[in-house]
Amino acid sequence: MKANLGSLDKAIRIILAIVFAILYFTKTVDGAVGMVLLVAGGVLLLTSVISFCPLYAILGFNTGNKK
Repeated sequence: MKANLGSLDKAIRIILAIVFAILYFTKTVDGAVGMVLLVAGGVLLLTSVISFCPLYAILGFNTGNKK
C-alpha cells in the first residue's frame, strides 16, 4: 500500500468524519441515513489515518507527494 493522500485531503476527511459523528450523536440525522453517515465517517477517518484510499488507487488519483 503506497500512500496516496495528501495533508489537505486527510484534513478534509477528518473534518467530515467529525461532522458526520456530531450529526449522528446529536440525533440531527438518525435512522438508516444516520448509520450510513456514521459508517462513511468511519471509512473517511480510517483512510486518513493510514494515508491510503483504495478508490483513489483504482482510479489512479494521488493527492500526496509525487516522488
